[in-house]
Amino acid sequence: MLHQKASISIFHISIIFLERYEICITHNTGFSEGVEMPIVELHVLNGYDIEEKQRLGDALTNAVRFVVPAAPELVTVMIHDMPAEDYYRGGKSRIPARALPDPIAIVKNFLVAMEARKLEIARDLLANNFEMTFPGGVVMHRLEELIVWAQPRYKFVTKTYDGFDAMQSNGDAAVVFARGTLQGEYLDGSSFESVRFIDRFEMINGKIVKQEVWNDMAEIRMQP
Repeated sequence: MLHQKASISIFHISIIFLERYEICITHNTGFSEGVEMPIVELHVLNGYDIEEKQRLGDALTNAVRFVVPAAPELVTVMIHDMPAEDYYRGGKSRIPARALPDPIAIVKNFLVAMEARKLEIARDLLANNFEMTFPGGVVMHRLEELIVWAQPRYKFVTKTYDGFDAMQSNGDAAVVFARGTLQGEYLDGSSFESVRFIDRFEMINGKIVKQEVWNDMAEIRMQP
């Protein structure tokens, strides 16, 4: 007879994603200690590289911890590759879907290109229906509009990033928050620094569709 400390509660959840992967979560709880140790098994069709699997591992770990009170080192993710010829739906084998690009990497590339005024590079990362909203509720659709909007406000501005946070929305868009501080120079030659900002991006199919910007620039300028 097992001692109570070794008792384990187990349940399985299986979700099928067509042409992508099957996920099975085994939830283990030690009754005496109340320690949550989820195990996630992911079955994917061959075609995902090491970096893409790392992203899956990170995303699944974070998704579990969003609900289950488990430390990251107690969440186990196991990824199993499956040959495409071993998967059939409707009597036909299927080709695995390509992984979406990392949304944080795309946002970083966009912000670096904008700071360097490399508009062509930045424009290639935008969807055709791109929209950006800046402080004061100013809505723009073209990067050239942003350049014109900024000209009477400051000579230049750069960003220092404290971090990036990404998540999947309930719809099609992946959401990325970039946060940090601004520094730069006003038109009169005076400088500013440590101005807090948050940029929120929405991305669909690897293209940025929306950027929303908040910062403390107005508050800083009002200080004596």
